[in-house]
Amino acid sequence: MKISMVSEHASPLAVLGGVDAGGQNVHVADLARALGRLGAEVVVHTRRDDPTLPRRVPFAERVWVDHIDAGPATPVAKDSLLPHMPAFGRQLRHRWREARPDAVHSHFWMSGLASVAAAAPLGIPVAHTYHALGVVKRRHQGAADTSPEERCDIERWLAREVDRVVATSEDERRELVAMGGDPDRITVVPCGVDLGLFGPTGKADRRRASGRRVVVVSRLVERKGIGNVIAALVALPDVELVVAGGPPAPLLARDPEAQRFLRIARRLGVADRVDLRGALPREEVPALLRSADAVACCPWYEPFGLVAVEAMACGVPVVASAVGGLAETVLDGCTGLHVPPRDPSRIAAALRSVFEDEGRRLAMGAAGALRAQRFGWDRIAAETLDVAEQMAAERVAA
Repeated sequence: MKISMVSEHASPLAVLGGVDAGGQNVHVADLARALGRLGAEVVVHTRRDDPTLPRRVPFAERVWVDHIDAGPATPVAKDSLLPHMPAFGRQLRHRWREARPDAVHSHFWMSGLASVAAAAPLGIPVAHTYHALGVVKRRHQGAADTSPEERCDIERWLAREVDRVVATSEDERRELVAMGGDPDRITVVPCGVDLGLFGPTGKADRRRASGRRVVVVSRLVERKGIGNVIAALVALPDVELVVAGGPPAPLLARDPEAQRFLRIARRLGVADRVDLRGALPREEVPALLRSADAVACCPWYEPFGLVAVEAMACGVPVVASAVGGLAETVLDGCTGLHVPPRDPSRIAAALRSVFEDEGRRLAMGAAGALRAQRFGWDRIAAETLDVAEQMAAERVAA
């Protein structure tokens, strides 16, 4: 199979931790690698944001990253990229005329828009993964939602136009059906985890001699609920919080969100127990997760929640908001505990419950490591490849 993956703002080559660089980058990178291991030839098309980048970069076995010229060759916030999608789509069509893929897999709504525009005239089937839905974002953020006004309408249109939707959770599948998506053309394939990198054995980050540690790995944006976890520390006097994400550590002093979180911590009197680490190299994340007594994933909403799976793979219990894919991934009372979003008191109570019973804490960690095996990339890639093969076969038959 020759598969073109399209990820307009989330390059697999990007440095993680920025406002627009997170779980989607990891998903696209690891899925591409795993498809290559299964024998597929994969090209990941992403927008050029640096004029010095080569047109095509070898990425992994049988995988290449292809940089598309669409808009300025500089970083552009993803919510400002829509005007550049017609040019992105034209370049994709030109690429696919030269080297036709058997199937296209687009990631995020603007990639879907460009992919359908490019693939439909060529008769190439398209699968689409949303990664996040505009209707859900608008529901939770209201006037603070910075997405283009057209987003929700385009996402509904995509649900009708693409050959398959690859949803990452049953919750997302329900949202898509409510939007008018055909349930027979929606396949649930969860996000994956690199089980070679994330596991219960290996080095752990150094920590203080006494007390408990909670870890958050997240982009530094308000909806991720980091402020709520900081507020929970007021009721947990012997607990330190380590937050990894955002810009590199030397730049945290100039990052508005990092400074906002520190102001919250100072106002609540817990600043001496909050450690903002900034962006970490991906290979250092497992050691940080293993050093935790619990990992907190408490966003206001979340399509899947990749960090929760990575934490479970490392054998650490997860306190997670009972929203979106997190409510399915983290098994309440088994691999962690569910809490309502935006509720520091419930977060504190859940963490205290985990810490007070060491036997239960260890059992949750062991159950999480076992649960994470379901999300190994070889299995996820095989399910994704099945979707691509079915689409290609149906298109040939038609």
